Amino acid sequence: MSKVFFDTNLFIYLLEDYGNLSKRVESLWQNMTVRKDALYTSTFTLAEVLVKPTGSGDVTGMTRFERLLAAAATLIAFDEKAARMYATIRQDRSISPPDAIQLACAAAVGMDLFITNDQRLSRKVVPGIHFITSLDTAYL
Repeated sequence: MSKVFFDTNLFIYLLEDYGNLSKRVESLWQNMTVRKDALYTSTFTLAEVLVKPTGSGDVTGMTRFERLLAAAATLIAFDEKAARMYATIRQDRSISPPDAIQLACAAAVGMDLFITNDQRLSRKVVPGIHFITSLDTAYL
């Protein structure tokens, strides 16, 4: 069993039709279920996925995202340990603050795999995360 962190965009691909990206995430998620891997994301992911439906007043969309995250993943809070990790990660100014929050939350609890659709992040090394990979190269 591995601990796998999905970045925000992967949850969006699960609930909205993004063609091959959605199919890729669905396949990864199915493989994780078979392997009994544990799925994680952060409370920041919840905030990010709620922006669009909140802005358009789409209560149904908000509820869909909230239910998906509650049922599928363990949410990691941005706590004091994550804040310290964030400060370290942000020393690399090429990592944006939102990405640093995600990486810090994952690193704070120790993650085997962090999957994102941001190719730039797949080249980063973050203590507390064994592997960071992009969606195109993720294999489970």
